[in-house]
Amino acid sequence: MNERSGRVFLVGAGPGAPDLIALRGRDVLSRADVVIYDHLVNSELLKLAPSSAELIYAGKKSGAEKSFPQAELNRMLIEHAQKGRVVVRLKGGDPFIFGRGGEEAEALARAQVPFEVVPGVTSAIAAAAFAGIPLTHREHGSFVVFVTGHEDENKGARSAIPWDELAAAAQSRGTIVILMATARMRATLARLSRAGLSSETPAVAIESATTAAQKTVAATLATLADECARAGLKSPAVIVVGECAGLRERLRWVEQTALFGRAIVITRAQANTPQFAAELRHLGAEVFEFPTIETVPPKSYQRLDAAIARVGSFDWIVFTSATGVEAFTARLRSLGRDIRSIGQASIAAIGPATAERLANYGLQVAAIPGEYRAEAIIDAIGIKRIRGKRFLIPRAEVAREALPELLREAGAREVVIAPAYRTIKPKGVQVERMRELIASRGIDLVTFTSSSTVINFCKLIGAAAKGLKAAAIGPITAETARRKGFEVVVTPAEYTIAELISAIQEYFEREAVVAGGGS
Repeated sequence: MNERSGRVFLVGAGPGAPDLIALRGRDVLSRADVVIYDHLVNSELLKLAPSSAELIYAGKKSGAEKSFPQAELNRMLIEHAQKGRVVVRLKGGDPFIFGRGGEEAEALARAQVPFEVVPGVTSAIAAAAFAGIPLTHREHGSFVVFVTGHEDENKGARSAIPWDELAAAAQSRGTIVILMATARMRATLARLSRAGLSSETPAVAIESATTAAQKTVAATLATLADECARAGLKSPAVIVVGECAGLRERLRWVEQTALFGRAIVITRAQANTPQFAAELRHLGAEVFEFPTIETVPPKSYQRLDAAIARVGSFDWIVFTSATGVEAFTARLRSLGRDIRSIGQASIAAIGPATAERLANYGLQVAAIPGEYRAEAIIDAIGIKRIRGKRFLIPRAEVAREALPELLREAGAREVVIAPAYRTIKPKGVQVERMRELIASRGIDLVTFTSSSTVINFCKLIGAAAKGLKAAAIGPITAETARRKGFEVVVTPAEYTIAELISAIQEYFEREAVVAGGGS
């Protein structure tokens, strides 16, 4: 964003799940110079900012040691903007719903700093929706009221909230939503009761809505505080009171999703993550994208360029991954050549994803093994078509030597290995955040799609990785994970992302049956 002068964007990060941020919010984040974010902001959203952006943690967690006073935050916003920077003030929920966004906007207006507001999905709405509670309903709720459960203590003992009127509203088919409700839950509910609201009025509390940690407790006005104490409900939580809250038992939906409450880590390269993450989220999982590898050019193109210069002399070109396809075709283009340069060479592909990527370039695959590993390619091609033939394998700079060795043993005249890319540990990975999640037992499963993802995960996380449950895409990756101390609980029969997702779903379904005492 090339702003001639600085600008501040007050952006709502949404209720917790990273895919619930507005498209406008994603766009603004992608062009930020500075991001000042609160405790309740999902750390996955910070990855949307450029790697060059300055990230500043504002705190705003009740009782937290590190938390900037509001006046200091206002000053920071103004100073960064006055230096010509694009500043994103990233706030949980919606910035203008109990988020002090109004105070920050006033400070910016007084300082004549340009600003914009990007609305977010407030937890007041999202928590109810994910608990199966419509806030309005023609038969049960004609209006809704948002109220804080954490009034400004500096205003004295007398409450500015008209509890008598709220109680009367709830009796008249109104819905009350109480935010920041945990610390003073019992006192807040008692106020509504003393104001005349029936003790039998349905009341529901939702902790960490839209995330894997979501916990929902349904009770009545009189019993909710005790039920929440028994359930160990913690902050952040939202309370919904009124007839509409009674609809939860019929309309609860999120608990029915296959992977509800499951926190799953994806370790593959960032560029290959979006579809995998989206599928898991559709099944109800909370996904943490923790890329342990990044694809970059090889240290030298000398061997690949030499192979491309004589590419028409090869009888077979074997692609072991979709990444190899992209790297090879990209290098062809950079050398001023196109796919026609391969001439009459036959194409072999390991795995349907590789074959699909080749098809995108109009290349038909002559051999694809039924088992998606390098060793199986020998049977797929056949000994007769290997003997005396020249093979080119564009692949990662560091890879297993099984395939070229097997081709030579089968009688191949020549096997040329041409490094087309290499994988490295990416920069900017939120290692401490992952360690915190592991320490708090906040991770249910780590997924691995290659041995390099396993090795790099262990290098980044250290000893804390041992004992974690893992899903490995194939037997080689699974063996690497076991050697590194993981408990491999998922390995699909077919080594594809689609089958890995299905196997993950089946595993957790079995776990749920066992936990429920089924057989």
